[in-house]
Amino acid sequence: MTMHVLLFASGNRHKAREAEAVLTLAGVGCEVKLPADFGLDFDPVEDGGTFLENALIKAHVLYRLLNERGGLDGAGIGAGILADDSGLCIDALGGRPGIFSARYGERDGRKIGAGERNALLLEELRDIENRAARFVCSTVLLFDENRFVTAQETVEGEIAREARGKGGFGYDPIFLLPERGLTIAELPEGEKHLISHRGKAFRALTPFLRER
Repeated sequence: MTMHVLLFASGNRHKAREAEAVLTLAGVGCEVKLPADFGLDFDPVEDGGTFLENALIKAHVLYRLLNERGGLDGAGIGAGILADDSGLCIDALGGRPGIFSARYGERDGRKIGAGERNALLLEELRDIENRAARFVCSTVLLFDENRFVTAQETVEGEIAREARGKGGFGYDPIFLLPERGLTIAELPEGEKHLISHRGKAFRALTPFLRER
């Protein structure tokens, strides 16, 4: 199995570990690095109007930053740049938090933690019966400024009445899979990788990684 090195356009090590696990399970051996591992100050302005636009922004900003350091080859990034933008879309809230999922509930520019965001959403939905929701993930695998592939996937579910489970991260404890009777945070890690929005979107890129 060829070991690929991917640079993930994110500061989130949870996502990097998840991407590495998903791709390895799919038969693509990889090591997923973050910009911080290369001393890069990566803080893009995510001002796109869709998940895909924001994923592309992240990928291109990181590509340009890396070019200032000698490019992908100079850094030993043989498989390209991986970027994603993902979030939770709730029908009863008109699709919120959507592309603002990571920043939902900000107060005076101060981000709140995942537990606080989950509590905020549960309170907003306290008296609402329609709890249909979906996780959306848009991914980009970028090889250079003009060559990239994208994939977008979802997982359908509902917002639970209370947070449950210790696994996963972010909104996982409040996202219920009705057919399983479990939140994503209650799933074994391997099962989460099979059914999650990010798992499906990352796997969609594997044919292009195998060509590298």
